[in-house]
Amino acid sequence: MAFKSPVYNIISVPVEKIVPNTYNPNSVAPPELKLLYDSIKEDGYTMPIVCYYDSQNENYVIVDGFHRYRIMLDYPDIYTREGGMLPVSVIDKPLDYRMASTIRHNRARGSHDVDLMSNIIRELHELGRSDAWISKHLGMDRDEILRLKQITGLAALFRDVSFGRAWVPDREDFDCDEEPEDFPEE
Repeated sequence: MAFKSPVYNIISVPVEKIVPNTYNPNSVAPPELKLLYDSIKEDGYTMPIVCYYDSQNENYVIVDGFHRYRIMLDYPDIYTREGGMLPVSVIDKPLDYRMASTIRHNRARGSHDVDLMSNIIRELHELGRSDAWISKHLGMDRDEILRLKQITGLAALFRDVSFGRAWVPDREDFDCDEEPEDFPEE
């Protein structure tokens, strides 16, 4: 069977059945949010909200499109005009792949909150994803992942990293008459 992009199966969903995800690090400044409102007011919704259908809770969890969703909630004129319905494109992926999708969508458009990005790296690590997986699926290089791990300050993120001894002191490196207890014998 050939792959069919989810955008070819847009559905209309009551905004009350849509919930934000808990991990989105994207933020939009007030001027851009006002511009998004103006855009939706003038052009309508031209892009669907990307969601995952949570059958257990019978709702749609946002993967991408949180701010388009917020516009409908925050502006009664938009809610009324759209009949409280949002266009939704549904993807069916496990949490780690949905997180990766959210990040890819966001990174293609703009900037992220560093603390929230660090939390996502921590969560993906806790879900068992390697740095290589994170790099591949989130479009980050190893240095960026390392910096985000350092921000969280969690030693658990580095538990699988092997560290070598970079330097072994020589006797001449000490400025005292006594030798350190752990000094290696020659």
